[in-house]
Amino acid sequence: MSVNDSKDIVLAFSGGLDTSFCVPYLKERGWNVHTVFADTGGVDADERAYIEQRAAELGVASHVTVDGGPAIWEGFVKPFVWAGEGYQAQYPLLVSDRYLIVDAALARAQALGTNAIAHGCTGMGNDQVRFDLAVKASGDYRIVAPIREIQKEHTQTRAYEQAFLDARGFGVRSKQQQYTINENVLGVTLSGAEIDEWKAPGENARGWCKPRGEWPAESLEVRLTFVQGEAVAINGASLAGDKLLQQLNAMFAEYGVGRGMYTGDTTIGLKGRIVYEAPGLTALLVAHRALEEAVLSKQQNRFKPELARKWVELVYEGFFHDPLKTDIESFLKSSQRMVNGDVVLQTSGAHVDAVAVTSPHLLQSKGATYAQSADWGVEEAEGFIKLFGMSSTLWAEVNADANG
Repeated sequence: MSVNDSKDIVLAFSGGLDTSFCVPYLKERGWNVHTVFADTGGVDADERAYIEQRAAELGVASHVTVDGGPAIWEGFVKPFVWAGEGYQAQYPLLVSDRYLIVDAALARAQALGTNAIAHGCTGMGNDQVRFDLAVKASGDYRIVAPIREIQKEHTQTRAYEQAFLDARGFGVRSKQQQYTINENVLGVTLSGAEIDEWKAPGENARGWCKPRGEWPAESLEVRLTFVQGEAVAINGASLAGDKLLQQLNAMFAEYGVGRGMYTGDTTIGLKGRIVYEAPGLTALLVAHRALEEAVLSKQQNRFKPELARKWVELVYEGFFHDPLKTDIESFLKSSQRMVNGDVVLQTSGAHVDAVAVTSPHLLQSKGATYAQSADWGVEEAEGFIKLFGMSSTLWAEVNADANG
């Protein structure tokens, strides 16, 4: 049997309402459903066990859980920190674990010898774009999206999904959330309720970040070590990338660092409004930028943000495997050759500063310090100013009468 004739299908599975619905829906259409849960840092041990139990309860043909932490660090965090830009200069792309989830599902499909992939995305959001484009860029796969299919006939899809599961004896957890919450090692996003209504977030619209009244009295100071632009140690202790990010999340969330509100232009054209919390990524970005500013040339620091913004747009809009993204990453990696050293971060709450930078590559002149001392003369300074401003000075002279 060829892969195109196989009745095996791999479902990216989280154990929630949408992906739980997908299992019996697909089975009733003749599919052997194989579920994959890519743990990208958003669940504890109890929830992970529940997801495995839920898959078995729904009668899947097989279930695997994949540790997505190392992949999300290598595939997203490293180039994102190198880029140093948020989407629309703000949002730190916390949904980028979706691409690593797709990779895990594709690896499972390859192992099973099938080209059929399923996901639980709706037909109304950005994630369907990210999932579908990532799959299409990876080969000749058939994509099945049950939630999109039922939306053709049902407007109240969540109610329909719940009734569908109830009718087949599969209970749905009564855990009701006021907000839609997405959580992984990158951070937390919250939407729904008053956030969608353009109102101030309520007290319950909070993930990891402590409110002001719970911040520690003592300020926090952390030293990060970078090697070629990659954070490799906290306070001198070496850590794997995903573990380092987890530790930074825990440390800086206590001080409310990395929390913000964001309204942006989504891929599908609507305005999206969320509360987000990314304490660890925020700390990494601040430290990395401080080191870059000190070791990159003036032209590098001017030009790099232009390419970085394009990289961020590609990732946000689903073009994770586009060759342009790969091309940009080659530049970003090259720009990090001398980004080596230590940065000391300090926070008393909400805001984090890079207060000290040490590196063997600091671009310091031995004979000059900005605005303090120089190893050139007054005549050289005056000559530089004359030549540097020649164009503007000539324009003013030539057009003096016209302006008068």
